[in-house]
Order: sequence, then C-alpha cells, then structure tokens
Amino acid sequence: MTQSVDPAVFKAFEHDGWQAVYAGYHDAFGDLTTQAVGPLLDAVGAGPGVRLLDVATGPGYVARAAAHRGAGVVGVDFSAAMVAFARRLHPGLEFAEGDAEALALPDRSFDAVVMNFGLLHLARPEQALAEACRVLRPGGRLAFTVWSKPEEAVGFRIVLRAVEAHGDLSVPLPPGPPFFRFSDPEECRRTLLAAGFVDPRVAPIPQVWRLPSPDALWEAIEGSTVRTRALLRAQRPEALAAIRAAVRAAVGAYQRGRAIELPMPAVLASAAKPTPHWPDSERSSPRGGSRTLPGKAGTGKGGDA
Repeated sequence: MTQSVDPAVFKAFEHDGWQAVYAGYHDAFGDLTTQAVGPLLDAVGAGPGVRLLDVATGPGYVARAAAHRGAGVVGVDFSAAMVAFARRLHPGLEFAEGDAEALALPDRSFDAVVMNFGLLHLARPEQALAEACRVLRPGGRLAFTVWSKPEEAVGFRIVLRAVEAHGDLSVPLPPGPPFFRFSDPEECRRTLLAAGFVDPRVAPIPQVWRLPSPDALWEAIEGSTVRTRALLRAQRPEALAAIRAAVRAAVGAYQRGRAIELPMPAVLASAAKPTPHWPDSERSSPRGGSRTLPGKAGTGKGGDA
C-alpha cells in the first residue's frame, strides 16, 4: 500500500540529509551531474542579458556556467551548508537560502528558471513548478533535469537490485514522492501544463559516470546521497555486507581499462510561461513529442536516489 507523504516530515528528512553530505556529494557526483548543465542552459536560452534563477543550486555548478555565458544569476538552496559551500566554490556569485516551494522573490522577476536534479528531492514538486512559473516573466522558460528510469540509469539499478535481492526495501523511512516519477516524459508534460506552462519539451541526455574503482559506486551512494543512504543505513549488518558485495560484483561488468563507466542518462524537460496572446489550445496539450534539444554536455545540484 502506498504511504501518504507528509510534506513537512519529508522536507526535514531531505534537508537534514543535504546538510550532512554536501561535500561528499560534490566529490562523488560533481563530474556526473555537470554533464547535463550545457543542455539545461541551452533549453532556457541562457546568455547575456538573461536574468536566471538556479533553484536547488547545490554546489552552484549551473549558476557558475550561466554566469560564464553572461547571464545574471541567483542561486537558491534550502540547505545552509550547501549555500555556504557554493559561495566558497564560486566567490562573486549570488547564492541565498531559499525554499523551492515558497520562493521569497517577486513575481515576473526572472527570464529563466532552472533546476538540475533538484525536483526529485522536493515534497511538493507541483508547488515548486508553480512557484517557478510565478517568478518568470511571460515568455520566459523553465527547464529541469531528473534521472532516467533505473533500467537505464545503471548505477541506481545496480544498487536497488542488490537491496531487493539481499536486503529490505520496506525499512521505515519518511515517505516521499516517487523518485523516478519524472523519468516518464508524459508525466513531465502533464505536470508542466498543470502548473501553467505551455510548449513542454522533453529530451534525453546521455551521460556516463566514470568511477575510479569497483568500490566507488558503493562509496558514492552510501556516503553522498540522501534517500538511498538512509535506506542502506537501515539494513541489518549482514544484509548490508551482502548488498555491498553484490554491488561490487555487478559493477565489474562496466570495467573499462582501469575505470568503471556506468551509463547514467538524464531526462531534460522545459516549457514556457505563456504570454497574454498565447493560443488557448497550447495551454492544454503538449506541442509534439520528445525533442532533441540543441547543445552538448557542459559545466548542477545532481540528485541521488
């Protein structure tokens, strides 16, 4: 039976997790999640003269890349530790504590809003999208990334299958929204339209997670994530040892020379805030299907399971 989500409890769980793992996350996931930044910024036309809000900025990778393109950038994150870390990494850029579900920012104050692997950590993602729409000027664009489904995002597949085989997926944790909900392009389109956006577009982003050793996947997930870290730490000691051994064995299939190369694709969704003259028909149905967006991987808060 699906458990109901208490938004306050889940938000506190995620917040406490990010307060603890900010530096480890940067070390483990930085090279992976930055691969989506170029396409993400292309999707909103980030460049000179664009006022851009980076929500769930994490270590500030997207904010840095947008600033390098000439955009005026503000990065917000609900974790004070993560905000302080971003300021240390990128002195001179503007970062502030902020709640994605209740942005303390004026209406129509940004030309673009982006969120790199942040939506899947929110208790109320629909509310966050509505807030993004509110702070956008008419005609401005939103873009977000999430992980592809675990059948494709191999690192998550390996860990979750190991827990399924040797541990207990039902250990008590604060229930949250389905982690892979927005891996479905149709769900992205539906939710964007419901939040008031138009012209939703969804495209895959191929990514590869290059790790230095067979133990590196376990170390990254166990030490630098929130939900899966809590799931693993709730296992019995003997189960945890078996899970770790299974993860290490499965990773071996992706050995390439001295490194491990795991396919970890992402889903990129974007949409526009309608202008007053936008056709009513475009407000209720997506235009077209999945599209390949321009741009290539470049130099965002990555997500975890």
